[in-house]
Amino acid sequence: MTRVPISPEMLTWACERAGYDVAHFTQKIPQLNSWVKNERHPTFRQLERLANLTHTPFGFLFLPEPPNEPIPVPDYRTVTGTSRDGWISPNLRDTIYAMERRQDWLRRTLIEEGMLPLPFVSSARLMDEPEEVGREMRQALGLNDGWAAEIRTWQSAVGELRRLIEGIDVMAVINGIVGNNTHRKLNVEEFRGFALTDPYAPLIFVNGVDAKSAQMFTLAHELAHIWLGKEGLSGFEMLSPGGTDVEKWCNRAAVELLVPAEELRRHWREANHEKDQFQILARKFKVSPIVIARRALNLEFIPRSTFSNFYEDYVGQERKDSTKSGGGNFYTIQDYRVGKPFALKVLRAAKEGRIQFKEAHDLTGLRGDSLEKYAK
Repeated sequence: MTRVPISPEMLTWACERAGYDVAHFTQKIPQLNSWVKNERHPTFRQLERLANLTHTPFGFLFLPEPPNEPIPVPDYRTVTGTSRDGWISPNLRDTIYAMERRQDWLRRTLIEEGMLPLPFVSSARLMDEPEEVGREMRQALGLNDGWAAEIRTWQSAVGELRRLIEGIDVMAVINGIVGNNTHRKLNVEEFRGFALTDPYAPLIFVNGVDAKSAQMFTLAHELAHIWLGKEGLSGFEMLSPGGTDVEKWCNRAAVELLVPAEELRRHWREANHEKDQFQILARKFKVSPIVIARRALNLEFIPRSTFSNFYEDYVGQERKDSTKSGGGNFYTIQDYRVGKPFALKVLRAAKEGRIQFKEAHDLTGLRGDSLEKYAK
């Protein structure tokens, strides 16, 4: 049996790269301790198992020292305990890489088809009034004052907002796992979402593990990143992005997109004396009560303590309720994980012979006949 001499430093690095210490992985690979102590070496098969468990590229383990792996996009995260500086989990890293591959393929395809750049990408500047840009975004999406009357619930409005964003040719992905791999769950404590700017194929990704109430805000927040032309990774607490001028700007644009200040002022006085004022206004605006509460805080209608208490109670209950619901129809979920416009464009390219079906499967994460079934 051939054994492979691997640097103990690389073995330890692979474990830490995955966000754990060596002891965590010795539960599944008892021999790992002896490899780290250099008492014996692993076989190729054992090394492959470690690579799979830690989601480390197999070839990396043979390097003399750990490689430099910078975060692929600017890091705007301000959430407490966002792990080590300059570190992201393999799950998040692989998700960003997968979305970059989608974007790169779509960009090249659109240019070949003679499409023009989207005029709104990078159309705003930090010196612009974010509320004005929020209103511009709202207009571009077709969200007039009466749009909410057409939506039954704010939960449905999350899907509608994602669909409208797709309608202006921005890829909008909501997913809580890496691709369709249910064993690789994303961590909401690590990030809320990210935006990849591009004049032809802008992309928004929202962490689907997050509460539905937060997902709607993140969609709007990341769309503001597209308008500003500042791609990056977002992570924040209680819908309160901060720490950088970019995040503060995107926050102000997002809340104006979802709940215009003047509209809320008109309705606030009549709802202010009601016990469930946030829920009443949420039904009117078809957004989460959390978004209403956040907007009320932003406009200084309520103190931060009121918002914080309501946020903790509401999101806590929402996450409890979400654990009771099923996973939903696989092909319906692909609307969020892949998106109809992108999937159809990839499938058409495969059927016309412009790309191999293997590439189509890699781009969409749909294997075998799943891509065609989803398209139908």
